Amino acid sequence: MLDQLKVIIAKHLNNRVMETYNVASSLVVETPKDKEKGDVAIPSFALSKLLHKSPMELAPVIKGFLEELDYFERIEIVGPYVNAFYSRKKLIKIILDNFDNVDNKNSGTICIDYSSPNIAKNFSIGHLRSTILGEAIGNIYEKLGYKVVRIDHLGDFGTQFGKLIYAYLNWGDEETVKKDPINELVKLYVRFHKEAEANPSLDDKAREIFNKLEEGDEYYQKLWNEFKSASLEEFKRIYNILGVHFDEYSSEANASRHAKRVLSMLEEKSLLEIDDGATIVRIGDDMPPAIVRRTDGATLYITRDLEEVHRRYETYHFDQMLYVVGNEQKLYFNQLRRVLEKMDAPFASGIKHVNFGLILTGGKKMSTRSGNAVKLIDVLDESIKLALSHIDEKNPNLEDKEEIAKAVGVSAIIFNDLKNYRENDYEFNLEDATKFEGQTGPYIQYTSVRIGSILSQSSFDKNNISYDLLSQDHFFDIIKKLDCFYQEIEKCANEYAPNYLAKYLLQLSSLFNSFYTREKCLVSDIIERNTKLYLISLIKSRLDEGMKLLGMRIVDKM
Repeated sequence: MLDQLKVIIAKHLNNRVMETYNVASSLVVETPKDKEKGDVAIPSFALSKLLHKSPMELAPVIKGFLEELDYFERIEIVGPYVNAFYSRKKLIKIILDNFDNVDNKNSGTICIDYSSPNIAKNFSIGHLRSTILGEAIGNIYEKLGYKVVRIDHLGDFGTQFGKLIYAYLNWGDEETVKKDPINELVKLYVRFHKEAEANPSLDDKAREIFNKLEEGDEYYQKLWNEFKSASLEEFKRIYNILGVHFDEYSSEANASRHAKRVLSMLEEKSLLEIDDGATIVRIGDDMPPAIVRRTDGATLYITRDLEEVHRRYETYHFDQMLYVVGNEQKLYFNQLRRVLEKMDAPFASGIKHVNFGLILTGGKKMSTRSGNAVKLIDVLDESIKLALSHIDEKNPNLEDKEEIAKAVGVSAIIFNDLKNYRENDYEFNLEDATKFEGQTGPYIQYTSVRIGSILSQSSFDKNNISYDLLSQDHFFDIIKKLDCFYQEIEKCANEYAPNYLAKYLLQLSSLFNSFYTREKCLVSDIIERNTKLYLISLIKSRLDEGMKLLGMRIVDKM
């Protein structure tokens, strides 16, 4: 609301300048860094330049215009600046009256492509960032009123499946694979590579199998579908633990089957060239050409993504198509967008690469000692165990503590990732992430639980409160922070960066805990008790809503 108020004030000032001087102005309403200098400040330099009058002469004019508004307790002139102090009581009433008002009438459709693991492989820690970033961004856009389409584009195409089928047919055991499909398939795939080092002809045999798979060989298709079904079942189990959901599971293999269409579209636009036997699209001197067909006629990732994005636009008519993929793919997505621009695709400007950094341990990409990717399920299980140990330490007799530990442990992983700006790498420390104090998810959950416990002990009447009490500095600081909630959400949406919301929740939690150290809420005076309980109920409301948007769990006890 404070941001909207600044817009209202600026509009009033510029309207009054037009009425008085018959010129269009663009006076700016600033927020001083030093709150002793006012809640808002209006410099007179721009108006001075426009009217060819001294800033000192125009400052009183601006002050007079501000006095026509009913928002301020006092207005001061300090040289060329006009500093104004809000009437706290009036401002608090405006904020509380508009507490739940959000501009959620945004029209438009946002498609988000995230997670996108490869089938027949374990869901690794490497897929964590894409998965929870995409989910949180989707939640935030939905909160703002957009239609969101969540897409999991499965990696189910490529010569690796020829290798996997060869390994399964030669060294696999059907019953063993059925009992533990993903782990057994990974073992077979690893074995193929070891065997191929000694016998390179295996690669040729794998390519033959893949070619037959592409041509529709029934037996190979049957095996491939079994591998895919087993993988998707495992992925969905992990998504369920994380609270992640999708509207569509799309397929790289399906895009490949229809890739001829996009190649025809490129040919019609005279964009295709042959270079060293490969088919390319030149996209400018500042960027390497996009290879859309290899010398053997096979399509590439970009060919399949071009087909897939056209299908998505035809299906959903999106305004933005977000790809939540790591930093290392920046060039690739610049090429994808550039090719679409060359094709005159009406949606090219809506293609956005939401890039992110690595999860590190000891400054290196997170991996096990053997060099294999860390399974996400193992990390989640360990986080839940650590959360349970913290609960046992603080509240050993807590009922349903295993379920609560699961909610806390999973939320700890989610928050620990989302509190970091997405483009940056970050160091992963599971012990620190699960602590109940510090910059952690459990700290925010515990703050919400603490407020809930207080509120459960007494009812309150929000219509019988003291605005004088709320005007005190430490109360008013909380009111202002509560008011920033939707501003932070919009910032998250504009920058595809949930870390702003995570930081906000930490700050609000800290404000409450400082307030609670200073103030007793369950006092005998009815109006004072109403005021304090109403205020902390608003804090809990913001914390809980923010946690939901990030994908965290809300718990009633810890």
